[in-house]
Amino acid sequence: MASRALIYQFKVALKGIEPEVWRRIVVPARYSFWELHVAIQDSMGWLDYHLHVFCVPHPDTGQTRQIGIPDDEALEGEAGFLPGWEIPLSEYFRKAGDRADYEYDFGDGWEHEVILERIAERVPGAKYPICSDGARACPPEDCGGVHGYEQMLAVLHDPRHEDHERMLEWVGGGYDPATFDPTKVRFDSPKRRWRIAFGGQEG
Repeated sequence: MASRALIYQFKVALKGIEPEVWRRIVVPARYSFWELHVAIQDSMGWLDYHLHVFCVPHPDTGQTRQIGIPDDEALEGEAGFLPGWEIPLSEYFRKAGDRADYEYDFGDGWEHEVILERIAERVPGAKYPICSDGARACPPEDCGGVHGYEQMLAVLHDPRHEDHERMLEWVGGGYDPATFDPTKVRFDSPKRRWRIAFGGQEG
C-alpha cells in the first residue's frame, strides 16, 4: 500500500526525567524527518529556537545516520548532517518497534526517544498530524537541561528559597510540571516553518 494512504504512530519521550514527559503523535507516513521534527516540537511544547538532530540506524546497513540541518562549516572528512527535508521517514521507519534518538538544543541537550508504535491506514476525513495522548508539561526553554530543570522545580516548590520569586517570574508567574492536555496541541505548517527558518518570513 502506498505510504500516502498510511499513518505512523510514534511515542516520543524525554530521556532522563521521572515521571516521564511523553507524547503520542500520529503523522502521515509520507512525512520527511523535517516534518516529523516540527510535529515533535509542537506536540512537546518546544519553541524551535535551537538546532536538532535525529540519530537513526539505517535498516539495510545498520549504520547510524545523523539527520537534521546540514552544517556548511563541517570539517572535511567529517560526517555531516543529512538534510531532514530531503529524507522520507519511510526510508528508516519500516516496522513497529523501529526507533531513533532525537536531540534538541545542543546546549541544554534535550534527548528524546522516538519509537514507531504502529503503521496503519489513514482514517478517512482525519486531519494529520494528531497528538492523541501524552503526560506532563514540557520543560521551559533554556532552563539548563535535565539538571537545570530539576533545580528549577526544587526552587519553585520552596517558597522560602532565596531564588523562588525570581524563578517564578522567569517562568511567567507559574509552572505546573504535571499539566498536559493533548487537545490543546496546535500543529504549525512544516513548509511555513521551513520558510521562516531558511527563506525569510512568509509574506
